[in-house]
Amino acid sequence: MNTAEVREECAARLLDQQKRVSELKAFIGLDGFVDEILHVVDKRETADKYVRLPTIAQFASRLAGAAGRSANVELVSQLTKLGGNGPIMANALASFELKVTYLGNLGYPNIHPVFADFAKRATVHSIAEPGYTDALEFEDGKIMLGKHQSLRQVNWDNIKSRFGFDRFSDQLCSADLVGFVNWTMLTSMSDVWSQVLKEVCPKMDGARRKLFFDLADPEKRTSEDILQALKLIVMFQKYFDVILGLNEKESYEIAEVLGLKPGKSSPETLMQLSQDIRRLLPVETILIHPTSCALACGPDGVFLAEGPYTPKPKITTGAGDHFNSGFCLGKLLGFTTHLSLLTGVTTSGYYVRTAQSPGLPELAGMLRKWPGA
Repeated sequence: MNTAEVREECAARLLDQQKRVSELKAFIGLDGFVDEILHVVDKRETADKYVRLPTIAQFASRLAGAAGRSANVELVSQLTKLGGNGPIMANALASFELKVTYLGNLGYPNIHPVFADFAKRATVHSIAEPGYTDALEFEDGKIMLGKHQSLRQVNWDNIKSRFGFDRFSDQLCSADLVGFVNWTMLTSMSDVWSQVLKEVCPKMDGARRKLFFDLADPEKRTSEDILQALKLIVMFQKYFDVILGLNEKESYEIAEVLGLKPGKSSPETLMQLSQDIRRLLPVETILIHPTSCALACGPDGVFLAEGPYTPKPKITTGAGDHFNSGFCLGKLLGFTTHLSLLTGVTTSGYYVRTAQSPGLPELAGMLRKWPGA
């Protein structure tokens, strides 16, 4: 259970291992976006004041009402920031003070200015221009409108020619944590994984390390493509302790592809679903993170952790990536699956309240001063 005693244990262990955290290495990739966070105007009151359209359903209703007519939708920019599952997760890991190396499409031949601060925290390499996302944020979720043409350049040939096979292999074989994220948008990712399994993994030696995967909303990909990606992910378990991260929507999409028929959404249903997915995809950990909690099926059992949920987040884009970074941090430090979940939900909870990635002191501080406790 998420009790004050458990949170204190987690906080103390995080602070005790700050030196060890600074010695850990992560190699993350392969995407990169420039995100513009936007609000949709409901009513414009003055030149400087407006009422925000609060929910996705209300936005959908307004768009549906324009069918056969037309509509003018005003968007107000809140923030332009680095985006993509990889950069956000890597930036969060760097905020914990891990030694992070990032490879993706952040601008080519020059890094886009939006990634300048990230490049100060991490060692950053880019092989293509970034994608662009207009993120329409609502109180109950977000609509991501993406421009993805440049992501086609993220492929095995460009990794070898613009980054280097030996350098890629060295990073993969020496990192404590490897993260491959945003499979859905990177249409060559399955080929990259196949080549890594063929050309790099058989040469690995030493201790087993962590490998994190995030498919990133695979709804638009075919069932055949998804099944092939899942097959490749399971193959990596031979060489790594594999973590597959899913949000609630993704967990049901993967269940459908695997032929599972979970019941109505509930924490109990998702806990059972995590076990069923892990049975069919035998990796170390299956991770599912709904909005208000998170759960996982790992080698030590099935666990759920309630998060510091807020109905009025300052930002939601990147919340899942921050959760993933916090969970992976716990796993790297040898935490139980339950404590790793707690580290994950706290990282995400801090981020959505502040729009900032926490360091270890901030993470421990939130655990000790739990919102609503």
